[in-house]
Amino acid sequence: MPSNSGRRAAVCGKPIVHSLSPVVHAAGFAATGLLDWTYTAMECAESELADRVASLGPEWAGLSLTMPLKEAALTVAAAASPVAVATGAANTLVRRDDGTWFADNTDVPGMVRVLRDAGVAGGSSHQQQGVPSVAVLGGGGTARAALAAAAELGAAEVTVVTRRREALAELAPAAAALGVTIVGMGWPDAAAAFGADAVISTVPKGAADHLALQVHWRPGTVLFDAIYDPWPTPLAASAITHGVRVVSGLDLLLAQAIGQFELFTGISPAPEAAMREALLAAAAVR
Repeated sequence: MPSNSGRRAAVCGKPIVHSLSPVVHAAGFAATGLLDWTYTAMECAESELADRVASLGPEWAGLSLTMPLKEAALTVAAAASPVAVATGAANTLVRRDDGTWFADNTDVPGMVRVLRDAGVAGGSSHQQQGVPSVAVLGGGGTARAALAAAAELGAAEVTVVTRRREALAELAPAAAALGVTIVGMGWPDAAAAFGADAVISTVPKGAADHLALQVHWRPGTVLFDAIYDPWPTPLAASAITHGVRVVSGLDLLLAQAIGQFELFTGISPAPEAAMREALLAAAAVR
């Protein structure tokens, strides 16, 4: 167990009041005996990030980053992981021994984990030689993480459905870096993408609600809806009604937090059960 004490970490973003990350990480600290570690929430705009990071003292172990800071995180880090560079986004800044910051992206392994746990890339009869077909709704930062997750799962081609034509071009650098070919589809045709083994919705709440009445669910599909408040979304509720396996943004929140906890503390494995219990309890009373 690390000998350092009185360490600090926080989640940064704007808005940030809704974040459940402090609950999850605090539970992890308590379960591993890091009783003098603290994890808070700090509201921070993109233009404020560089100054905020520069002001942090040596007691800071790391930062979790949410919107709109995931791209800006790379500009304040001295180095970054290959997946953060490829996706152009980082949700984690870790303080290194020399005082510099390292940028990483735990959204990607977190997304891979929740999809695998749901049966994606499990070699089902719908997947050729265990390689899944993947469709992504949306073209923002979470969509880039979804492309990286798809690549990790073995998909060489991903159907991407965007509301803006320009979003496909914006995703192209990440797709090229990840070795993934994008097959673009317009938003009016989104329902046709749901024949994939995994459908990953990264669009804001409300944007995909109408699809609940349009999708013809296929047995064996897994829906990953990155939203967790409100839950279930109409799309997720439709999938559940039709017997389709669904994972939520809450599942991803836990999975990516586990990766961050291990990076911040050096403790591996993280106390997953305690962190999950705290997260579910907090979500239940929102």
